[in-house]
Amino acid sequence: MNNLRNSLEEKNGEVCMAGRELTSLAAKYGTPLYLYDEAWIAGRVEELHKRIPLNNLKFFYAMKANNNPHLLNIIRKGGMGIDAVSEGEVHLALSCGFTPDRIIYTANHITDGEMDRVAETGVTMNIGSLSRLEKFGKAHPRSSVCLRFNPDVVAGEFKEIQTGGKLTKFGILMEEAPRVKEITDRYGLTVVGLHKHTGSGIADTALFLQSMDNLLSVAGSGLFPDLRFIDCGGGFKVPYQEEEIPVDYDAFGKALAERFENFRKVYGRDLSLYFEPGKFVTAEGGIFIVRVNTLKKNRDRLIAGTDSGFPHLIRPLLYGAYHSIINLSHPEGQPHIYDIAGNICESGDLFARDREVAEIREGDYLALLNSGAYCYAMGSEYNMRPLPAEVLLEKDGNDRLIRKRRTPAELAQLIREETLWN
Repeated sequence: MNNLRNSLEEKNGEVCMAGRELTSLAAKYGTPLYLYDEAWIAGRVEELHKRIPLNNLKFFYAMKANNNPHLLNIIRKGGMGIDAVSEGEVHLALSCGFTPDRIIYTANHITDGEMDRVAETGVTMNIGSLSRLEKFGKAHPRSSVCLRFNPDVVAGEFKEIQTGGKLTKFGILMEEAPRVKEITDRYGLTVVGLHKHTGSGIADTALFLQSMDNLLSVAGSGLFPDLRFIDCGGGFKVPYQEEEIPVDYDAFGKALAERFENFRKVYGRDLSLYFEPGKFVTAEGGIFIVRVNTLKKNRDRLIAGTDSGFPHLIRPLLYGAYHSIINLSHPEGQPHIYDIAGNICESGDLFARDREVAEIREGDYLALLNSGAYCYAMGSEYNMRPLPAEVLLEKDGNDRLIRKRRTPAELAQLIREETLWN
């Protein structure tokens, strides 16, 4: 039915995910609705460990991609840790059973208070500026610390998620390594890890390898003799369009392993290699279902209006991101070109423009694929439209509500309570 890597299939004219009919699930739970496939997500976690033939390999899930505790539990059972980027994420990870040694905290432009509170948890602090390193050293002398360097390589799917190069706000410049050494020596800090993150959705693995080489050059400078790990961040790409050429992660994994093994021999210590995938783990394991409630023809333009909008899945508006769309109710219909619009009072509220989709009728269910990462997690209740429900399709064949949808009345009551309105 499609060439994207996910668990969708067609049976007897019905589109299914993990063996369950999607129109039936949409009718059961209502829309808008997020669905996640437990077996798919668990399989991606397992796959990651097989792709890179290396001992002392550890993965830390980038929790900002999707923070539902039920998904975090699947990931924890698969042996992954957590890459946290806020104090709130640290607290949620700890409450979901991740021990401090399985959490790395990487945040930027934080307050002194947040730094101190996270440090008290025992979680490894990953610091990306000289200013914050100085403050951390003064407040927590003789502590262990990880350092985030700017790998000076620009890569990523969209400019908004490219985190390396001269224009980024992230990381310490590599040429500032001697100044880092001065600060860590002054406060007796032990540098146990070096970190970099180049961007999200990197299609060109040569750029990823170049950024790794740049970080290893800092690690091999002799300034940091007590390293325990090298953290190469995330950025593993998943395909969002059928015509995309998938990344050869087997060849990529072998190249990574060879580079790192050679470096370990030169460095003289049995270092661990860390990665922080987020999108790669959950994106293809999730879909978003909306229902068409309005059809309009504006001269030569067909508009299908749905019961959701960009606050529930903002990537198309924010990045111009592409999500494949399937008509679940009429998958074999004659294709037409549509704008797939939302229900928000904004002209930019579109999931897709000029998109070919099987003939859409009012009442049809549409599925936006690859919605398991950076979709619900980036959601809001703008226009006071409650966030969608989330459902997990479990390995045993059951479907389970893992986050309920508020009613509009409940949302209004919550706002009154939060604003202390009598």
